[in-house]
Amino acid sequence: MKLAILVGTMTGTAQLCAQEIELALDGDGVQVETLMMDKLHPSVFARRERVYLICTSTYGQGDVPDNAKAFYQALCSERPGLGGVRYGVFGLGDRTYVETFNFGGKRFDDILSELGAERIGERYTHDASSGTLPEELAVEWARKWLEKVRERLSQPA
Repeated sequence: MKLAILVGTMTGTAQLCAQEIELALDGDGVQVETLMMDKLHPSVFARRERVYLICTSTYGQGDVPDNAKAFYQALCSERPGLGGVRYGVFGLGDRTYVETFNFGGKRFDDILSELGAERIGERYTHDASSGTLPEELAVEWARKWLEKVRERLSQPA
């Protein structure tokens, strides 16, 4: 299985989470590649043999991080058909921003779903105000998510 982790970050926390996920999941039949969103175009989803994990923080008033803006806007404007794409979302946010909590992950989830991609599992929403280390929870969540991916991929299309 090939897994691409697409990272949107402002302060590096989402990148740290992605690196920890990569270290934990790479091997045992899984090839993990981590890609920063500032270098991405929607054509990254053309490789349907991959499973994608969006690992992103939220910034400002519920926006995607600066390094993810061009990629997100390209998805919204180009609107590529993403049927056959399977993905998960690990979102980071701060619940003290009640009205926009974890909207970075939600925005990616919404546009990918609109474009025909299939989310596997629930969207994870880490809360920075909880006092928990997101990189530790990311690995725990990602292992469980990977099991759901394996189950889904073993089912007939």
